[in-house]
Amino acid sequence: MYFHLSIDGGDAVFRERVYCYELYHQMRENWPTESQYFLNGELDKSAHPILRELGADHAKPDLLVHTPGAMAGNYAIIEVKHSTAPKGIRKDLETLDLFVRKVGYQRAIYLIYGHEANARSVGKIKAIADEFHDLVPIEVWLHSDVGQPATHNTTLQRTGQSFALPVR
Repeated sequence: MYFHLSIDGGDAVFRERVYCYELYHQMRENWPTESQYFLNGELDKSAHPILRELGADHAKPDLLVHTPGAMAGNYAIIEVKHSTAPKGIRKDLETLDLFVRKVGYQRAIYLIYGHEANARSVGKIKAIADEFHDLVPIEVWLHSDVGQPATHNTTLQRTGQSFALPVR
């Protein structure tokens, strides 16, 4: 019911917010108590003075793994997108890139969910990523079925005029 939402009188639909709220809940349920990081969902950054200076105060990431109140050492930004969503990929890639490049997050994760989270949906993302001159490493994860874990598919990185996978 969180992956593919039933609607009275209509076909079931994918709702990103519903999926994100359940993902947040599941992650919080399993969050290690000894972690130095906290999980926050869709933080409005519009009043943040440091992010305003960095040009990142317009962003509302779906999930952040960070230390609230500290700009140094924040861990991951996560953007979520339904596998057939026609819009927003460019904006998501720009946000992920910005939070690693300028805000200092260590990881950028793009989680694609839905029954069509597959090579075709990754191809759409790669085509848009290829339009960027530079792009920090962005991990693309796929979650295609209820009850199955998300899996890492690829890591995008664009440097200059070439498209490459980063060395790990």
